[in-house]
Amino acid sequence: MTKSASTPAPVQVTVTGAAGQIGYSLLFRIASGQLLGPNQPVVLRLLEIEPAMKALQGVVMELDDCAFPLLADVVTTSELKTAFDGTSYALLVGSVPRKAGMERKDLLGINGGIFKPQGQAIAAHAASDVRILVVGNPCNTNCLIARSNAPEIDAERWFAMTRLDENRAKSQLARRAGVPVRSVSNLAIWGNHSSTQFPDAWNARIGGEPAASVIGDEEWLRGDFLTTVQQRGAAIIAARGASSAASAASAAIDSFVSAINPTAEGDWTSLAVVSHGEYGVPEGLQFGFPVRVDASGSWQVVQGIDHGEFARQRITATTEELLAEKADVADLLGG
Repeated sequence: MTKSASTPAPVQVTVTGAAGQIGYSLLFRIASGQLLGPNQPVVLRLLEIEPAMKALQGVVMELDDCAFPLLADVVTTSELKTAFDGTSYALLVGSVPRKAGMERKDLLGINGGIFKPQGQAIAAHAASDVRILVVGNPCNTNCLIARSNAPEIDAERWFAMTRLDENRAKSQLARRAGVPVRSVSNLAIWGNHSSTQFPDAWNARIGGEPAASVIGDEEWLRGDFLTTVQQRGAAIIAARGASSAASAASAAIDSFVSAINPTAEGDWTSLAVVSHGEYGVPEGLQFGFPVRVDASGSWQVVQGIDHGEFARQRITATTEELLAEKADVADLLGG
């Protein structure tokens, strides 16, 4: 690409686990402009473990073959310094998946060994305007680990992905109501990206009306709706023999687009952000909240949302799970 007066300088975008299923689904969308817009060139900085570097080269060959006008360069590496050098957007996708017989505590410890040094490397080498989205699971606590090991970076620049759950919940509500997904708004995911998450249909809207009134089936909302969203990842693994990839990549794009652009009037989006005590959630947890972003790019947790007893119980349960996870990784937390 020839740089002109009207063409911005390329922005550095890092993707970890770049040769994995989610990474493979994600890279082409970033290179096509779906992350930062149709006029912003990008340099992709792709991190993989050494055994996956050959597969990553195959992905780069495909990126070359797409001839994306916005793709200024691709850097492949297994070294953290190179991966995060000058990056403004970091998507931390690579993580160890949970295997049969593995306890969640074991998974947290293994992935903590990945995200602690990544946090340190981001603090040491990324651009001063860096924003980070953690996709690799358990993403809330992986984000907490990385963030706590990068105290030089404003905590507001760290996000964990609950947008996949938001998208799943919107799809379920739209299908039940017989309307397009675009009719569903104000859908918040509270808490952890896990089976304890709380998809809040009671404050969502369908066609501008309260979703619960439009659905008209409280038993379904408290039952099949909740469990379908909470257990969707496991259902996809059972159906296709592999975890969510394309939908996770799509949600990662949605998350970053929502985090850096103003929120539509009257709506909100779901992001796991650092808690400052909103809704009684302990400070410091990386917690799923309804969030609005203003014209300056700053986000705020939406205030004044009412919860009934059912919702409060669910939010308490997911908070307790995140506190337990934090205790399990206490030795990995910096600062």
